[in-house]
Amino acid sequence: MTPTQPAGAWSRRTFLRRTGGLAALGAFAAACGGNSGRPASGGGGGGGNTVLSQWYHQYGETGTKEAALKYAKAYDKAAVNVQWTPGDYASKLASGLLSDKGPDVFESQLNIAMVQSKQVVALDDIISDVKDDFNANDITTNTVDGKLYGIRMIDDPQLIYYRKSLLDKAGLKPPTTIDELIAAAKALTNKNMKGLFAGNDGGLALGRPALYSAGGTCLTQDHKPNFAGERALKAYSKLHELYASKAMLLGAPTDWTDPGAFINELAAMQWIGLWAMPAILKKFGDDVGVMPYPKLDAQGKDVVYSGGWTQFVSAKSKNVEAAKKFVRWLWIDKTDFQEDWSLSYGFHIPPRKSLAARAKKLQTGPAAEAVKLASDNGFTDDPAWTPKMASAFGDMLTNVIKKGADPAGEAAKAEKTTNAELDRLFG
Repeated sequence: MTPTQPAGAWSRRTFLRRTGGLAALGAFAAACGGNSGRPASGGGGGGGNTVLSQWYHQYGETGTKEAALKYAKAYDKAAVNVQWTPGDYASKLASGLLSDKGPDVFESQLNIAMVQSKQVVALDDIISDVKDDFNANDITTNTVDGKLYGIRMIDDPQLIYYRKSLLDKAGLKPPTTIDELIAAAKALTNKNMKGLFAGNDGGLALGRPALYSAGGTCLTQDHKPNFAGERALKAYSKLHELYASKAMLLGAPTDWTDPGAFINELAAMQWIGLWAMPAILKKFGDDVGVMPYPKLDAQGKDVVYSGGWTQFVSAKSKNVEAAKKFVRWLWIDKTDFQEDWSLSYGFHIPPRKSLAARAKKLQTGPAAEAVKLASDNGFTDDPAWTPKMASAFGDMLTNVIKKGADPAGEAAKAEKTTNAELDRLFG
């Protein structure tokens, strides 16, 4: 299906984009009070007098609400009321987590502020026997101080899609370094088509992949900035070189999260997520290939960023143990529902490795290649990377990529903000 959303709906991509790839709920909560209530949007199940409230944002994918209601109705240990939230889910959830009438179970992405403010409970006990079957990145992104706080629901890797025939015609192979990507984008550009589309902002979405391709990370494991080294600065400079090459599509009718520019042949290559694959394959069939963001150089590495959604249990729930049992049932035991949620409405990778390995829709072609690339080259969000850090990093990228500013000077500014945040969080 296409990622076009009805008015007021939040897609997975929209939420991730607006929060810089993390759930900025801890930061929002500091500014958001009030009581979101607990209206029941539907559900079912049994379980005597135990009633659980499960909150979702409003997905754009047709059939997702009905699926969530179906899962809730199938649970027989408690009555599960599904609240389907249109509009600004993040702010409503932030308020709800401050209230004793908020959700028992909710979806989001982990931010360290959620842990430090005791908004979520640890879930190690419900995942311990199957923990090794989850993608390692999905465990890491939901772990703070050795405790796991969320169960991943879906994985959304982002890659570069390309038209095989266009590369063949130009005598090119899929790029394996950033220099080869720049050269390919130039070679594929003509009066009707640009070589690469990575967003109307000039490719800011490539900033963290570029950093990781150089061997860097946003933060070290001991919570130090790790994005201002010499190789990282070179990677940002390469993004400016790509932007300045005039081979990037700008001003497209839709942004990089939508496959429209690629499908309408405005660009020969596009950075976008796995969610776009059905629409792209419908248009181009076997002429489609996928590749990771290429390594900076021989000392670098190919990388694939994966976003996604995670299920949490609110620490304010009056039924914490019952909520944990429901999360265990739905997102660990019910593998048929997990595959249904990932692949029947949108197109995503189930976080369980065994499930991803046997899901029929992921067994062949570019889908299978995407699964392998995400497994071999994937990275995801660090829960200690706060919205304020992400904003400073984004400002750095804007100034370097679009304005040609000195990477060292811009990185130093972002590093100063990041250090202040780290001091606040960790002392």
